[in-house]
Amino acid sequence: MKKTLMVAALSGVFATAAHAQSSVTLYGLIDAGITYTNNQHGHAAWQETSGSINGSRWGLRGAEDLGGGLKAIFTLENGFGINNGTFKQGGREFGRQAFVGLASDQFGAVTLGRQYDSMVDFVGPLALTGTQYGGTQFAHPFDNDNLNNSFRVSNSIKYTSTNYAGFKFGGLYGFSNQAGGFSNNRAYSAGGSYSWNGLNVGAAFLQLNNAGTGNAGGAVSDDFTFGAKRQQTWGAGANYTFGPATAGIVYTQTNLTGLNSISSAASGFSSGITGFGGNSAHFQNFEGNVRYALTPALSLAGAYTYTRASLGGVHAHWNQVNLQTDYALSKRTDVYLQGVYQTVNEGSGLTANINGLGAASSTNNQVAVTAGLRHRF
Repeated sequence: MKKTLMVAALSGVFATAAHAQSSVTLYGLIDAGITYTNNQHGHAAWQETSGSINGSRWGLRGAEDLGGGLKAIFTLENGFGINNGTFKQGGREFGRQAFVGLASDQFGAVTLGRQYDSMVDFVGPLALTGTQYGGTQFAHPFDNDNLNNSFRVSNSIKYTSTNYAGFKFGGLYGFSNQAGGFSNNRAYSAGGSYSWNGLNVGAAFLQLNNAGTGNAGGAVSDDFTFGAKRQQTWGAGANYTFGPATAGIVYTQTNLTGLNSISSAASGFSSGITGFGGNSAHFQNFEGNVRYALTPALSLAGAYTYTRASLGGVHAHWNQVNLQTDYALSKRTDVYLQGVYQTVNEGSGLTANINGLGAASSTNNQVAVTAGLRHRF
């Protein structure tokens, strides 16, 4: 009897140890809301929206301990609209992320698949659009710097370092996957960040060649923002936390060569903005943001962004004000109320267009107010 009990106990220990060496986690986030917009194509609109802050998603992530500080890792993450149940990211099953790789405690991780670029990884968290305190609707015009990850990079290999006393860095290369067209729709990026006490700083660079044009199987295809021969984006930011408050600044710049269109996904128009005639274009974004925890459950956040641009000889500048209040009902469920006001100068010939609404204003200003619920699992 004693031997039987001992064998049973040891079997339980070994089973636990084996289980600890390999794990798979199911996770997700659902963001649903009601949005009022003062002007969409000339009409006021009430909408049920999905992902006004964070895109609704579910995913699987796993790791297997290979010994010696090395493990195999993977992530498969699907994006969907909670209001209608359809896939996002061009109808892909795992359009948000899909990668597998190896991670070392000492040397960092190398992963292959569909992944975020370095602007998203290192600069995005310093702007409210890249956080839970603003998200989709707080993006800079057209999400021109991709801080709200309007697109991901397919066919990519990515390196992410370990944390060296607060310093992290990484880089990504997205292959064109086209025989005889090595640079036709490829992407590459690099960046780094440093954290010390309450200070966080980050910087990154991204370049796309022929994104979404002529090579549908390349690095950035149907979810591209700009139809251009070349896109170069770089940016930097910093924030500092003192007590319950965090304040930050972010600067980003996007330079486009051979611009022909802005995609409908980015612009909000039923078809993309066209007619740039292959000219060059230039965007600059200046953001100041702040968030404050009134209580452990109640937070306030706000940001102001000034954007100026030259689009095929047209000079435009945007002013955007974003405000949010959020109340946590539990660790996994919260409710929020947020508002966005955007205006663009009348002489530009452009209309205001808050990210994520699905339709632009018929005038040079637009206001959107959203009340929503988020649940994480």
